[in-house]
Amino acid sequence: MLLLGLTLGLVLLGSSWGCGVPAITPVLSYSQRIVNGVNAVPGSWPWQVSLQDRNGFHFCGGSLISPNWVVTAAHCQVTPRQHLVILGEYDRSSNAEPVQVISISKAITHPSWNPTTMNNDVTLLKLASPARYTAQISPVCLASSNEALPDGLTCVTTGWGQISTVGNVTPARLQQVVLPLVTVNRCRQYWGSRITESMICAGGSGASSCYGDSGGPLVCKKGNTWVLIGVVSWGTENCNVQAPAMYARVSKFNTWIKQVMAYN
Repeated sequence: MLLLGLTLGLVLLGSSWGCGVPAITPVLSYSQRIVNGVNAVPGSWPWQVSLQDRNGFHFCGGSLISPNWVVTAAHCQVTPRQHLVILGEYDRSSNAEPVQVISISKAITHPSWNPTTMNNDVTLLKLASPARYTAQISPVCLASSNEALPDGLTCVTTGWGQISTVGNVTPARLQQVVLPLVTVNRCRQYWGSRITESMICAGGSGASSCYGDSGGPLVCKKGNTWVLIGVVSWGTENCNVQAPAMYARVSKFNTWIKQVMAYN
């Protein structure tokens, strides 16, 4: 009954419902990896979306940032007529979840996206109809243009990507992992000049994103609020848990994202 009332309250609040505060609190453990993953608490990452083809095949993640918009990675190559946004999903093997399946009216890729260097790996998806906010579906806050990332932030990435580099094993349930941010200098020691100001590095400490996590969120907790600071972009081909993985740095795209949302 309590949950029903909570869900109803969130629906009534509609788009005024604040960003980055899950109605269902995530539970974090610091010994997790998406490769050899750990299940998230159902509904605790309410901005996480699954991008699927019309046959229900999950190929990328994304993050809900408003009732009408999802941010994902450019390299996911989303095609509005062929792909769907699934909100509120946790267990992909269940048909009993209160998911919302919404078609895509526009996919707008960053004009400076470079598939060779993976720079500016961001695409915005306009939903054909607005998402309804519930206890399991609500938006994440966007990193501001001048977002500071102090030491010791708790940062988490989530997704249904591969949990093993052997045999393409993918999980039914949403996985989460706590990741340390890695400085640009330390990241360049590993990756060299491939690292640009539009990327952020995280991981390299026994945890990694992997295939199928692409486009999904890297969020950090600031006070009581989760902020989207990265979009899962690229890493080692074998999802090496000792190598930092790369995320598109959302703060660098804040102005562009707001302009696209305003003009579309």
